[in-house]
Amino acid sequence: MQSFEIPEPILIFGANGQLGSAFSRLLGERAIALTRAEADLSRPESIVAALEKHQPRIVINAAAYTAVDLAEQEEYLAHRLNAEAPGTMARWCSGADAVFLQYSTDYVFSGEGDRPWREDDPACPLNAYGRTKLAGERLVMEAGGRSLIFRVSWVYSAHGKNFFNTMLRLGQERERLSVVADQHGAPSFATELAEHSLLALDRALRLPSFPRGIYHLCPSGETTWHGFASEIFKLARESGIPLKLTELKPIPSSEYPSPARRPANSRLNTAKIRALLGGPLPPWDNGLRRCMETLR
Repeated sequence: MQSFEIPEPILIFGANGQLGSAFSRLLGERAIALTRAEADLSRPESIVAALEKHQPRIVINAAAYTAVDLAEQEEYLAHRLNAEAPGTMARWCSGADAVFLQYSTDYVFSGEGDRPWREDDPACPLNAYGRTKLAGERLVMEAGGRSLIFRVSWVYSAHGKNFFNTMLRLGQERERLSVVADQHGAPSFATELAEHSLLALDRALRLPSFPRGIYHLCPSGETTWHGFASEIFKLARESGIPLKLTELKPIPSSEYPSPARRPANSRLNTAKIRALLGGPLPPWDNGLRRCMETLR
């Protein structure tokens, strides 16, 4: 990773998650990475205590309530973690003149149409998870200060519970799988998200006026969950991972009902972040190859 002129201390919330782990690996000893045991995001006083103790110049909130289906039953808890917690962080950062990085989701949109969503398009979440992440965006923006909110899509890594790891496991256990083929988006490798977040932060800090606000951050190109799974299995076979799978069937969302509705169109327009980064974002399958290589 290239060297960035980012002031320290750097504080990361959610050190054990996919994104938090990626930041921890990239930043190493430059960052103070806190787990849930060290900072309970359901308690505002715990958040403030951690911030007061470490006095960070940069705060990265990589923690979130991400159980999309369970959030339909636990929206109060999802709201506490996805909205109230980042709101508390953003207010502290605003008062301390620290920079705050927050992550949101493509699920803030309705999923209608097939045009990639722009940052200023009206938000209309279909589920509780999306509602709580949208509430978090609004609280962060209301706090003022220097904040960057990155909306990301279909995050995965070789670490933790996610679609990538689930497909690899099922592909080794079953001969046939059915995967949804009518939801469109860009799978995002957590390490690449962290890398581009740090690059965007570095660029933002160099500008005469800090470009606070919401940015869509995801790779170029698009696929479906079925297309994503197909590429996972193709690369797994090329890597020598033994699979039992012989058939991967595309199905509509109607054949895979879930408690929480998912948007059919999760495409994100990345023109704004590309302008800040000064160049294009890599294609989504590039990140998948990088992720697969970490298993070797």
